[in-house]
Amino acid sequence: MTSVLMKIFLRETDLKAPEGRAKVGNLAGIVGICCNILLFLGKFTVGALTGSMAIAADAFNNLSDAGSSVISLLGFWLGAQKPDEKHPFGHARYEYLAGMAVCVMIMAIGLNLAKEGVVKVLHPNMPEFGWISVCVMLASILLKLWMSGFNSRLGGLIDSETLRATAADSRNDCLSTGAVLVGAVLCEITGIMRIDGLMTVAVAGFILWNGYGLLKDSLDPLLGRSPDPELVKRIEETVLSYPDVLGMHDLLVHDYGPGNQFASLHIEFAAEMDALKAHDLIDNIERDFWKKQRLQVVIHYDPIVTSDSQVGELRTYITEQLQAYDERLSIHDLRVVPGDTHTNVLFDMVVPPHYEKDQNQLLDYIVEKVKEKNSAYICVIKVDQSYI
Repeated sequence: MTSVLMKIFLRETDLKAPEGRAKVGNLAGIVGICCNILLFLGKFTVGALTGSMAIAADAFNNLSDAGSSVISLLGFWLGAQKPDEKHPFGHARYEYLAGMAVCVMIMAIGLNLAKEGVVKVLHPNMPEFGWISVCVMLASILLKLWMSGFNSRLGGLIDSETLRATAADSRNDCLSTGAVLVGAVLCEITGIMRIDGLMTVAVAGFILWNGYGLLKDSLDPLLGRSPDPELVKRIEETVLSYPDVLGMHDLLVHDYGPGNQFASLHIEFAAEMDALKAHDLIDNIERDFWKKQRLQVVIHYDPIVTSDSQVGELRTYITEQLQAYDERLSIHDLRVVPGDTHTNVLFDMVVPPHYEKDQNQLLDYIVEKVKEKNSAYICVIKVDQSYI
């Protein structure tokens, strides 16, 4: 069924484009609304005909699930809106907000289940049991399992935390409905009424824990999490694949929503290289990033002295000393400025975020090592934090 829907509604769709992403989100939202309303109508009708309050109450739970699908649909619709004067980077972060809203609803359901479970444990009563109820709950579980797989697959296609949260919501419904079903059966067989409440509390605990993890994943990009290591690797490999590029540093990735990322970085060229040629190559790299990866990249040109063997040897020496101290450390923008009484050695030293070692001790170490190389060298060091 999933493949059929994708062939019908996503045929010849560019999933990397904002329009394609919105199309996937709209499909997921509409399917979620239709399925949940269908479940609501079916359960409410059966509950009214059989007098089962449990099935009728579960029907309204499905109606609230339709509300989460509406939120998801709204998030994708708002996220696809074009940039305007007040929001020049677009509105794609609305999708993150929609994912957060779905996660909050998941946790609210978990809290409500926990409350019901505790009440059932403290004041146990025999749950309703009937074959019609069993059949309705089994049908609900099967449909929700399909919805979970459907949203999970679409979420994987466009790397969407919102759809992953929606998939988890459907899976949690399977667990809660399954717990009600198994609890009713066990209570009927054993006569131990507290089983129903204990199973409800256990499922509620799982839903709350899962909801917390999903909420954290939705919050992380809004708080400015570090970029995906695969993206960093891909950027580095792409940049270094161009001729005349000696290296790169100071990579920053800014996330303005799914499919809407910007990056800035410094590229090192030989100082002897023609500036116009370097500028032309930078333009080509920036254009290729957008064309092939839909990534907006701004590149700064850094000239590196390669004709002076003394500078090259010193750069290698300092790098080796830093790597011996901590392999996560690196340098860039090394310059040597000779004077009458001393020679300034200027460079940027990059340390990882939350560097746990004493930075003053590190600076003393590298100053001492450079002095060992040449007593006339005076280090002028700027400490940079790595953002990847």
